Amino acid sequence: MDLSKLCAQTLSLVQEVAVFIANELGKVESIEVKAEQFNNLVSYVDKTSEQKLIAGLRDLLPGSVFLAEEQTSAQEVGEWRWIIDPLDGTTNFLHQLPCFAISVGLEHQGEMVLGIVHEVTRNESFYGWKNGGAYLNGKRIQVSQRNGLREALVSTGFPYHDFSRIEAYQKVSEYLMRNTRGIRRWGAAAVDLAYVACGRYDFFFEYHLQPWDVAAGALLVQEAGGIVSDFSGGDRCWSGEEVLAGAPQVIEEVRGVFKEHFG
Repeated sequence: MDLSKLCAQTLSLVQEVAVFIANELGKVESIEVKAEQFNNLVSYVDKTSEQKLIAGLRDLLPGSVFLAEEQTSAQEVGEWRWIIDPLDGTTNFLHQLPCFAISVGLEHQGEMVLGIVHEVTRNESFYGWKNGGAYLNGKRIQVSQRNGLREALVSTGFPYHDFSRIEAYQKVSEYLMRNTRGIRRWGAAAVDLAYVACGRYDFFFEYHLQPWDVAAGALLVQEAGGIVSDFSGGDRCWSGEEVLAGAPQVIEEVRGVFKEHFG
């Protein structure tokens, strides 16, 4: 499989779908928005975007299967599996806030091998493939080289419907407020991870995400020279259960804080 060629073809498809999303900005009526659960919104834009992506990806890689947030395709098992978030940051999109993206990852026999995150409002395409590096609009990117936590800018996602670990989250956040350059929250985990990959953020953390939130972005961080793990250094990050991703020198310094409070 020529992953570089497949990445270019997939990126072209993603950019086409991004035009559709951009054209729908501000057109969604409140009656067209469904709350799948508390603070989890979905509209026809999410579903149509997903349908367009799946149709195009089937043509690019016949026989591949899909894991997609809106479940417009049956969830199947296969050698090659696309993991798709057709509109990461739906709440931002519906409120016309400028941070939402398409996230497409490709998994081969359980290992992520390709990732694309396209931030729609800035028209920024982050992409990469296994052992091929990570890129932003054609230029190679890498994680930050800042020296330690004191110089770090942190990204996170606030808990929004699972508050079972809120005490640990608040303690870690307080520590980071006191010992970093600050914390930011975009509301789109795929974008957070892409920004880690290109060095805008030094690390990102969040819990209770889903595979489609992290698949593509985590691959980008790795290909840009970063570390991706769960809070204890394990691999639960790929399920989205816990994600800690960033520059190696910062992750090594902060991991003890997460182990202390999250266990």
